[in-house]
Amino acid sequence: MPEKKSRKSNRKVFLFALSTCIWCRKTKALLDELGVKYDFVDVDLLEGEEKERVRNRMRKFNPQMSFPTIVIDDEVCIAGFDEKRIREELR
Repeated sequence: MPEKKSRKSNRKVFLFALSTCIWCRKTKALLDELGVKYDFVDVDLLEGEEKERVRNRMRKFNPQMSFPTIVIDDEVCIAGFDEKRIREELR
């Protein structure tokens, strides 16, 4: 069991979200439930150059720009709330 926990903590998980999006909140809750350490940004709360920089970064992973967008290890992108896939990728 400790192996799993350390593996999770070694994953780099980043969430692009919207502060008003129910699916984004569900994604945060699922990541919390799974005990996954993650960073996130609520894109709608950003302004100016910072917002454009974040949107450009997100677009590289998810050209459709849909929310939520989860990026794992800068390689795997999960667009939308896909609970099964999130669990599979982060188990």
